[in-house]
Amino acid sequence: MKKIISIGVVLILCFFSFVGCANEENNKENIVENSTESSMEHSMENTYTRITPQEAKNLMDTETDYVILDTRTTEEFAEGHIEGAIMIPEYEIADRAKKDLPNKDQLILVYCRSGRRSKIAADELVKLGYTNVKEFGGIIDWPYEVVK
Repeated sequence: MKKIISIGVVLILCFFSFVGCANEENNKENIVENSTESSMEHSMENTYTRITPQEAKNLMDTETDYVILDTRTTEEFAEGHIEGAIMIPEYEIADRAKKDLPNKDQLILVYCRSGRRSKIAADELVKLGYTNVKEFGGIIDWPYEVVK
């Protein structure tokens, strides 16, 4: 009789142990799913918008409170830039954005030479908390006037 009770107790303990492990696995899956969803929501919320040069020009013509950000080097900027643009090289964004771009909700139109550095800079601005960043590629695709 003691053997039967002992076996019964062992079986019950094994059953609860199995159920507990299964629930733990389900909880782990839910945590992974929830964190993936949160990451996706977070990344969707915290991103810049890619626009065409024509859309950027339209914003420049119709909006009043915006910054045109040239992310090229000083030498490139001197060769020709969009009128009214400020220059912060892409590699200096993290250090200079807070001082040179104090309004994190202001419309910021970002470009470079070909579009590579402007994407890096736009992404960095978003990581720093800027909320209205629009990247429009490179000046090589800018069909409008530039200042030299």
